[in-house]
Amino acid sequence: MTRSVLITGCSSGIGYACAHAMQARGWQVLATCRKAEDTGRLRSEGLTAGVLDYTDSASIEAGLAWALEQTGGRLDALFNNGAYGMPAAVEDLPMDGLRAIFESNFFGWHDLTRRVIPVMRAQGHGRIVQNSSVLGFVPLRWRGAYVATKHALEGLTDTLRIEMRGTPIHVSTIQPGPVTSRFRANSQKQFEAWIDWESSARADQYRDWLIPRFEGESDKPAPFELPANAVVVKLIHALEARRPRAHYHVTTPTYALGALKRILPTRLMDWVIAHG
Repeated sequence: MTRSVLITGCSSGIGYACAHAMQARGWQVLATCRKAEDTGRLRSEGLTAGVLDYTDSASIEAGLAWALEQTGGRLDALFNNGAYGMPAAVEDLPMDGLRAIFESNFFGWHDLTRRVIPVMRAQGHGRIVQNSSVLGFVPLRWRGAYVATKHALEGLTDTLRIEMRGTPIHVSTIQPGPVTSRFRANSQKQFEAWIDWESSARADQYRDWLIPRFEGESDKPAPFELPANAVVVKLIHALEARRPRAHYHVTTPTYALGALKRILPTRLMDWVIAHG
């Protein structure tokens, strides 16, 4: 029987690459996007595509119902993917903006995961894979909102994995570093929508450092950046291996920072991150 996987955030980047790759491997892929116009493009490329918006509980419910309708009620795997950043100093993050990013990057993921678990319990098996980040286990200045959502995701997923021991449901986390996507462009939109940088005590830093980075590096690869297919390799193992790993590192920065976090004292690790 053909295995099925629901993948979110498929309009571009990691989700897009994984949806096409898993379908090429013979999986029945249910590719979802936040916007209906993106699903039409994916359908024209041969994918089965539907709408699922993490910020809307009704959309999550409808998106899962649509996916189960396509598969006859089965779902072998879920790949939670699709998140955005809100670059700013922590002291400048507005409460409404922080609530919004948690709704999209964390609460929506949890909502969908909770809805999928009963389906997997009933059928007697399942794989849940969360696309986290290197920033799920290390911080980075000016990325506090995104770091907070990914640290929360890592903690919740680790707990879920332990609680699922002894069940046929396997839980894994993928932790990419810089991967080619529209992440930086989408983060700039969030910065412009939420951050009142001109009123900040750090206005000079925004003007002289952060904003020029948006304007000068939006289309340039980040150091050690890999294509989205680098995540595909890890997702294949997480979904197809007999014993999937708990965590999958992707890109050199993730491996390097993971090693440094294990061996360096906090004060020295802070220095490395601040000067990296």
